[in-house]
Amino acid sequence: MTIRVLIADDQALIRSGLRFILEDQPDIEVIAEAADGLTAIDVARRLRPDVSLVDVRMPGADGLEVTRALAGPGVADPLRVIVVTTFDIDEYVYGALRGGATGFLLKDAGPALLVEAVRAAHAGDALISPSVTVRLLRRMAVPAATGSAKPLTDRETDVVRSIARGRTNLEVASELFISLSTVKSHVSGIQSKLGLRNRVEIAAWAWEHGVVTGSGGG
Repeated sequence: MTIRVLIADDQALIRSGLRFILEDQPDIEVIAEAADGLTAIDVARRLRPDVSLVDVRMPGADGLEVTRALAGPGVADPLRVIVVTTFDIDEYVYGALRGGATGFLLKDAGPALLVEAVRAAHAGDALISPSVTVRLLRRMAVPAATGSAKPLTDRETDVVRSIARGRTNLEVASELFISLSTVKSHVSGIQSKLGLRNRVEIAAWAWEHGVVTGSGGG
């Protein structure tokens, strides 16, 4: 299945570079570009790409506004958005993820991580640049009321710990010697038990509640 991608960035050179990287992959097709936020929202709503790559600083509407419009709480049929930016600023990361983004990448992350992030978003995973993952998750507040959360099994705790260290579902499966479908089943169960929306909030919950400690690695 081909992954249909929208690229939104106010710099033509960046759009061209991202397109070149993505269209070199046999399973990815760039279906549209946008040079400002309002155009990005309009094009995404009309074409409904599988994944939208959105810059933070754009005219019309910034990337965080675009993310909220396409993927935020209350959106009836949310799209998958990855925020791609030059700026490693906590406010941007928090804003993107709270706005519903399924990924946050720095533009210097490299082609391989960009492609991985697009594929992960399409599969329903969230991927964050490793350079910001641990710092972000340690400080990120969790909105869920975890006081009434059901206890996790030992295996679910293992999965939570791996997610908190920035692992993708495939990496979790490899580390724990279980199948990818089993990992996905555990993630779904964990979200239900803890009242969390996605794997990023699972990771944040893990750091806040001391499930994982140390620098980890990601």
